[in-house]
Amino acid sequence: MALLAYAAILAWLTLAQMLPFEHHGHESMERVFSSIYKRCPDVTRVYSVGKSWRHRDLYVIEISDNPGVHELGEPEFKYVANMHGNEVVGRELLLHLAEYLCRRYQQNHPRVTTLVNNTRIHLMASMNPDGYDLAARQDLEINRRLQGRGNARGIDLNRNFPDLTGQMYHNEKHGGANHHISFSSAKWNKMEPETKAVIKWIQSHNFVLSANLHGGAVVANYPYDKPRVRRHSTNQRQSNAATPDDKLFKHLATTYSSTHKWMSTGRNCNRNFPNGIVNGASWYSVTGGMQDFNYLNTNCYDITLELSCDKFPDATHLKNEWSGNREALLSFMEQVHRGVKGIIRDENGNGYPNGLISVHGIDHDITSGNEGDYFRLLLPGVYWLTASAPGYHSETTQVTVNDSAPSVVDFDLKLISMEDFIIQQKEIPTFPRRASENGPH
Repeated sequence: MALLAYAAILAWLTLAQMLPFEHHGHESMERVFSSIYKRCPDVTRVYSVGKSWRHRDLYVIEISDNPGVHELGEPEFKYVANMHGNEVVGRELLLHLAEYLCRRYQQNHPRVTTLVNNTRIHLMASMNPDGYDLAARQDLEINRRLQGRGNARGIDLNRNFPDLTGQMYHNEKHGGANHHISFSSAKWNKMEPETKAVIKWIQSHNFVLSANLHGGAVVANYPYDKPRVRRHSTNQRQSNAATPDDKLFKHLATTYSSTHKWMSTGRNCNRNFPNGIVNGASWYSVTGGMQDFNYLNTNCYDITLELSCDKFPDATHLKNEWSGNREALLSFMEQVHRGVKGIIRDENGNGYPNGLISVHGIDHDITSGNEGDYFRLLLPGVYWLTASAPGYHSETTQVTVNDSAPSVVDFDLKLISMEDFIIQQKEIPTFPRRASENGPH
């Protein structure tokens, strides 16, 4: 009897600790993060990446067995929600996800323990707290769906990132970088404070995989968001704009859709998306979106998750949304552990930052992080990988990727000697100068 009574009390305490299904304003979101940290101080950290236009903190809760530290060989993952202030389901899902991971880790749940111990997870519940505040203060439900999409200045943050996709299309035709494409200071100066803060954040971490949580439909949307050919009329159907990693992106989107309780049906919100996934550009064109920016400026593979027909549903619907999305949120995170990973080292055995990893046949490269570790998401198959760096001999190796765990391939680069350098220079073909350069004949 005593054991039964103890079990009943323990179950009651566990339920009492669970987060209620209600809408959380900025201050209550702060309290939720603080409460989770106090319950799980060994595996959580709460930090701010910057301020909104109205000086609200853009909070992130990190969940890891060593919070605050990048562990060599451990991938970094992020979820970002509430980019559009009136799309709030993702905001509440990430609060519940953080609480769930904390609680299940304390209970030694095998799946959660494995995920937390081997992944550095970052959850930003609200990228647009000002827009959320505007939407939440509306009296009528229809106004909630209309107000607060943009930030305090009414700027759509998912159109506020640099347009690197257009530059990528130019590079495809004329030559140029296929990764880590830069942008001008003029573009930087035109961005909103929320956008700038998020860019600094994603550039300061070697994120491998992420998703951006939205509302208004139920579908997993993958890059590119901007079409290669502009539509000439509103009746002309948008064309698919595939990235070099199109098969991988389809797999990532399908992973979420197929583990969501109803997304994969494809028939939600009076729309039809086969298998519950869609290429962004084939749906509608977005210039300056966050998912394209992640792919083209960093090492991160990012998709956009549209999670609810109603952008700002009544709180009574939130429990069902959590039930429908919980498995998908976990399954998608686990995809960060696929493909190939390893370390690029220099001639002294030290990790080499910004070393290049190329995959033969896939025209999109990634780079190693500050400590030399790299993570290349790939589907199962046999690939040729090349590691290269200025002043070093490139190294190429064959690797077999399976579907259970990432293959580990390290590269120890060797410096190019002066003799090798001279030989390379001799092998470079020379061409006669133009007549004007040689002087009169």
